[in-house]
Amino acid sequence: MTPERSGKRSWEIDALRGLMLVLMTLTHLPTRLTDPLGQPFGFVSAAEGFVLLSAYMAGLVYSRIAYRKGIVEMERAFWKRAFKIYLIQAAILFFLFTVITAVGLRIDQPAVKNLVSFYLAQPLEGFVFSLLLVYEPALLDILPMYIFFLLLSPWVLAFGMRHGWWGVMAVSVAVWALAQYGLAEWLHALAVQWLHLPVPYADTGSFNTFAWQLLWMAGLWMGASRNAPDARPFHFPPWVLAAALALASYFFWWRHHGIHGQAPFGGDVRHNLLFDKWVLGPLRIANLVVLGILTIRFGPRLARALPRQHWLETMGAASLPVFCTHLIAVLLVLALWGDNQLARPWWGDALLLAAVLGTMWGVGRFTQKADATPPPEEATTTS
Repeated sequence: MTPERSGKRSWEIDALRGLMLVLMTLTHLPTRLTDPLGQPFGFVSAAEGFVLLSAYMAGLVYSRIAYRKGIVEMERAFWKRAFKIYLIQAAILFFLFTVITAVGLRIDQPAVKNLVSFYLAQPLEGFVFSLLLVYEPALLDILPMYIFFLLLSPWVLAFGMRHGWWGVMAVSVAVWALAQYGLAEWLHALAVQWLHLPVPYADTGSFNTFAWQLLWMAGLWMGASRNAPDARPFHFPPWVLAAALALASYFFWWRHHGIHGQAPFGGDVRHNLLFDKWVLGPLRIANLVVLGILTIRFGPRLARALPRQHWLETMGAASLPVFCTHLIAVLLVLALWGDNQLARPWWGDALLLAAVLGTMWGVGRFTQKADATPPPEEATTTS
């Protein structure tokens, strides 16, 4: 019996999520390592891996609830999780609009003023529409997308478990394809025309939700499939593995040895859209797929060969509070130093990264201990 089927945590998944959190922190904190370690495995960022792994865990955990306690309990668990994340998003928004904005205005920090430009221009509309998850300042646009996916997931998961996943994935691919041709922009224009929405499209978040739902649906299906009565291990023919290895190697070489770095085609905007992060361009999807195939096939063997990274597991097991800690740290750094990657000497960057990553680990460790501590009445009963 696998760890997933037995109900135990998979430390490999936790370690991977912890690694994604570290990579996101290195990308978002403006240091000398931001560009070199951005998209380290090809034209794929940590955000794609984090969303896919989160969806996988959601499918794994909530489908188990559905099998054991029924669909209604599974739906309630999703609603509870979504509400919790909404409250966290509201708290971080309040922190941004008060503490970070006040500091940024006091020291005239352009990075902060650019971050909350719509809020500064229209404070009331900015506050209200941020709570409605329509206005999404940069860096605070991941959790709203996650909330939307959680609200959608009960129906999708219930349908997939009852009727299979081919229909779900066909619709998901179709929506992703429409997103490549401006579905989100078209709907925003309709909202402006008919509802007089004051929020510009550029302030509704960098992530195109209609494109990124493809990753969530794929992860949800993969996770739920592990609890199916007829679940079988993922298997890939040798020719698929060979093709995946060749393509992943090529994308890796292109990313690190191409003359344009993270922009595969330099200033060619039209061709760069094929790898675009925000709308998940088709070649970016291809890069992610081949990396996923190699991870599924060789990841367990690599995990057994390498020493366990318990610090990554700790952060991955408490991914939500650790993710929020990284957001708060990045906002504070932007308010104090701005977005200049050379604002500090090398040793200053090293101290900053050590402090932020150490705090993230500490939050993860504290969360683990808090979750493992039984309530006082339960401890009294069992003692």
